[in-house]
Amino acid sequence: MTIDSPALPGPLRWAVWLLRGEAVALGLVAAFLIYKDLTASASTDIVSALFVTGFAIGGAAALWALATGLGRRRAGARAPAIVLQLMLFPVGYYMIEGGLAWLGVPLIVLGALLCGLLVCAPTNRALGVG
Repeated sequence: MTIDSPALPGPLRWAVWLLRGEAVALGLVAAFLIYKDLTASASTDIVSALFVTGFAIGGAAALWALATGLGRRRAGARAPAIVLQLMLFPVGYYMIEGGLAWLGVPLIVLGALLCGLLVCAPTNRALGVG
């Protein structure tokens, strides 16, 4: 006989889904980078290209793992997830400065939204913190 735990509260469920969405989006970027690495010209700095691709793959895996941990109510997954979301602020800012406001503003909003979802009271209760 198994005892089901109560369903995740809304804010935590949304945070898990948004983190998984970020992981999928970054995974698609990684797939594109792999394609570009495989079709690059001989003059391309392949070491740098592979480093960037590896970073994207690692980021996608980390976001997915954190979403899974939060979905399983692991309080230890919350702080790294918040740190990754806070990293969206400078990225979004420099995108805005570089003329990509259409992408930078949503990234900042997404980071702020997820941080809010991860620190709100229902999430705290579900994770057993605070």
